[in-house]
Amino acid sequence: MMSPKGREHCQGLPPDILSDLHDNVIDVILMCLLCKDAVRTSVLSRKWKYHWCRLAKWMFDESLWSTQKDKLYPTVKFRKTAYLLLTHHEGPITKFKLDITYMKECPKIDNFLYFLKKNELYKLPSSIFICLQLRHLNIHYCSIHHHPSASEGFDSLVSLELCRVTISSELLGRLISHCPLLEKLVLKIAKTLNVTEVNAPMLRSFEFTGSVSSIRLKNVPLLAKVSLICENSSMEAEKFDYAKFFHSCSALEHLFLNFRYSQFFADEAPTRLPFYLNRVKHLHLSHVELKESYTRSCALCLIRSFPHLEYLKIEVFSTRLVYNEADSGIQESLELERFSDVTFNHLREVEIISFRGTTPEMQLIKILLAKSPVLVKMYIDPAILIDTGSEILAELVNFQHASPEAEIVSPYVTMFGLLLIDSY
Repeated sequence: MMSPKGREHCQGLPPDILSDLHDNVIDVILMCLLCKDAVRTSVLSRKWKYHWCRLAKWMFDESLWSTQKDKLYPTVKFRKTAYLLLTHHEGPITKFKLDITYMKECPKIDNFLYFLKKNELYKLPSSIFICLQLRHLNIHYCSIHHHPSASEGFDSLVSLELCRVTISSELLGRLISHCPLLEKLVLKIAKTLNVTEVNAPMLRSFEFTGSVSSIRLKNVPLLAKVSLICENSSMEAEKFDYAKFFHSCSALEHLFLNFRYSQFFADEAPTRLPFYLNRVKHLHLSHVELKESYTRSCALCLIRSFPHLEYLKIEVFSTRLVYNEADSGIQESLELERFSDVTFNHLREVEIISFRGTTPEMQLIKILLAKSPVLVKMYIDPAILIDTGSEILAELVNFQHASPEAEIVSPYVTMFGLLLIDSY
């Protein structure tokens, strides 16, 4: 029988801290460990015994079975270990990596593929549509099949994010229309959709990644911020008339467009859009290949169409890092005479990212400096610093400047000790 002192000692022991940890905390701890070490935590307490079975990310390599004393053929022990872990696993697997690069013989992995195939996308339950007080909803990596009825929906939802979900065009459009207070919408849809209409009268921010031609803005009178990224690297480039796309965006103020894999107009790019978007103040164009005539025309069309533009950022894209080259492929010149009817009366800041010193880039800078009477700063970020940077700066200094306050800021200024503002 335990002595009184012994009983007092037991009663004074601290509680089991490991068992009292919240499940989410245990999940985070296990995700930081190697698979082998995560499984070893099963001996810590009863609560930890099978917690490793719910891990969503698995990395299988020889660290699972190899030790200095191993004498078994590695593939034998590997199969036994891997099957043991997978058969005890519960829930979805979001990441599975198998690294057996340095083995002379690979075990059969058909059973692994069959096991992973069973871990299909989580199907969103229909009960989610009766959460009438829900205000923010982020759904990642699942499938949505339930069609909400007229009595179902998210009457209080303010923001909705669907990332890598499987959903039909009809259901997506219906889901958006059932959110009358929706202000922020983020869609990252990998699968190409049929045309989906966005009917959201309170929408103010819209980010879309996918096949841009599958989206139609129908009723968005308050939409102020738009980000469009086309993801069709292995497919035919987008053929979509952006003039029609922006026609209903009368309140647009911030616009981000990624030019990669996109054809912005069904036919030849016009000089400007058939209508002005007078509220656009911030324009960010990414992956702009200025050496390509069509892309260059699209960029200039958009810049011309925003008469109240204040901030312009252009990320130049090129497959080569070549400065001051002959630009033999350029057939079209951007002379100032062609912009005699254009003045950027509100443009205050310009950023040129990944600048390479090519002829189209220099011509664009020349135009912006000459046609922007209130320009305060032009930041030029080169792709790489080169020895001829001083020559490029000297040429920029000689360009006509419509604004007496304009300052050119660039790493070249620091590198060569030049202050362009003193050269005017």
